[in-house]
Amino acid sequence: MSDQEHKKNGHLVIIGGHEDRKREMEILTRFVELSGGADANIVVITAASTIADEMWSMYDDAFGNLGVEARSHLEVTTRQQANSEEFVRQVDAATGIFMTGGDQKRLLALIGGSALDAAMHVALKVRGATIGGTSAGASAMSGHMLAQGRAEILPEKGSVSLGAGLGFLHRVVIDQHFSERQRLSRLLSVVAQNPYLQGIGIDEDTALVVELGRGIEVLGQGAVTIVDGRTMITNVADIKDRDTPELIDVRLHLLPAGSSYQLPSGPTAPGQGLPPPLLDFLENVTKRNPIS
Repeated sequence: MSDQEHKKNGHLVIIGGHEDRKREMEILTRFVELSGGADANIVVITAASTIADEMWSMYDDAFGNLGVEARSHLEVTTRQQANSEEFVRQVDAATGIFMTGGDQKRLLALIGGSALDAAMHVALKVRGATIGGTSAGASAMSGHMLAQGRAEILPEKGSVSLGAGLGFLHRVVIDQHFSERQRLSRLLSVVAQNPYLQGIGIDEDTALVVELGRGIEVLGQGAVTIVDGRTMITNVADIKDRDTPELIDVRLHLLPAGSSYQLPSGPTAPGQGLPPPLLDFLENVTKRNPIS
């Protein structure tokens, strides 16, 4: 990819949590590469965490060990800060913006709808910057955010609630620590009641990388699970809360680390062999990204 092409396409690096920060650091290395390598200007947002200094210290060490000199901590503790010219100016100068783990509800309460939020959208979609998020920072990236819910053995109606996310992706909901915490039933619960949304489950030390307008890749040690219920048949509307719904014809895609898919281009490539459901997912996460 040429430098010119890179500048036109922003990237999302969506991490399932517990990424390697000390050894090979495959995911963080890719985040740094997409942010400009040694010339990257990386801002770390710790708003999701109540132990911001510890979080910053961890990522300060990791990005420093990867050769990034221009790195800074954006410690957002109030909405006044999230609307301040100083914080917006730091995001405007950044080529990489990284959101740590913690609590996604706290993250949205502090920065959702703020000037900082708007600056991140401009950075991604206009300037071609890279936005990364791990754990809570990953869940917050979609327009519909998984706010809370149990991970039971079976799906349950009413067991999961959604909130408004940052909206870097639309018509999806993201769950993290996916295989390790056995969260398939939780994602099925979401999709059962919200078939408009495609569910994305990301394992620990695993990342879904989305290049706007181009394609996706999966990095790390696990897999990305996609749950698509748009063609399903279900009785969820007719059962009581906490009952298990009947779910028929739910589609599940598993993309292990190393998977990489690009959108087809040109009139001679109507699908390049991609199954239509996967092509539909690619178009959804790479193209449906309005600036507002």
